[in-house]
Formats: sequence, C-alpha cells, structure tokens
Amino acid sequence: MHIRSYQPGDEQALWQVFHSAVHRLAAAYYSPAQLQAWAPSAPDWPAWSSRLQALQPFVAVDESGCVLGYADLQADGYIDHFFVAAQHARHGVGRLLMQHLHQLAAQRGLDRLSADVSLNAQPFFQHFGFVLVRQQLPVLHGVALANAHMRKTL
Repeated sequence: MHIRSYQPGDEQALWQVFHSAVHRLAAAYYSPAQLQAWAPSAPDWPAWSSRLQALQPFVAVDESGCVLGYADLQADGYIDHFFVAAQHARHGVGRLLMQHLHQLAAQRGLDRLSADVSLNAQPFFQHFGFVLVRQQLPVLHGVALANAHMRKTL
C-alpha cells in the first residue's frame, strides 16, 4: 500500500470510495435521507471532477493500483475530504493517509490541522490528537447533517 497524488481519471474510483464510506460506514449515525443528501446515488460528474481538481487529494492504492481511500490537505491545514472505502476500513488505510498528511503539514511548515468530520469519524481523528472545537449542523441539499469541527495543534 502506498500514497500517490490524484490523477485525472481517478474520479470514478474516488466516488466509489466516497459513496461506500458514507453509505456503509456512516449509516449507523445518519438517516437514509441524510446519507442521500451527502452522497447521492447519481453524482454530478462535472461538479465532482471540478471538486477533485480543486482539492488535489492524495490517494491510497494497493500493490495492484486499486484505490483504497483518499484525503486532501489544503494550504491552511484544512482537511476537506478524508475517506476510506468501506471494504478497506480498519486495515491501516486511514492511518497511512493521516501519517502522510502530518508529514506534508510538517514539510509545509503548518502549525495546525483542522477538519469538519462526521460523527463516525470523530474517534479516528481524536486518536490522532485532534480535539473537538464545536458541534455543527450544516445543511446540505436542504438536509441537516451533524458534524464536528476538530483541530490539532502541531
């Protein structure tokens, strides 16, 4: 398993990771309507492609090139996307991605990381030293989705 940069053509594989993470890993924390608002069955491919181009995520792949997860690190230390495919959860993919983001943050001279994380992801982020700043209730496609703003001082 290793980390590589996002490449054009990754859009479908990253959507599958995102969709499986939301619909399978977060299902115990959110209603079907919330899951559908967060990760609809039919993506808007041009918008998804543009989003990935803007995020420039890092992609975890196995030896055969299969995409296992992805995460990004913005210039200000904000982690916008951090997702592991449901079938690869709890196998070290998230740990590898988080370690990669920490290394990048150090290289970039960042003094903190932050993220708005789902209810199911809070324990994972806490494990890596993030602390809860506030609970939030953003609205996505007319549906409220509880999450937590978390921060880590480096």
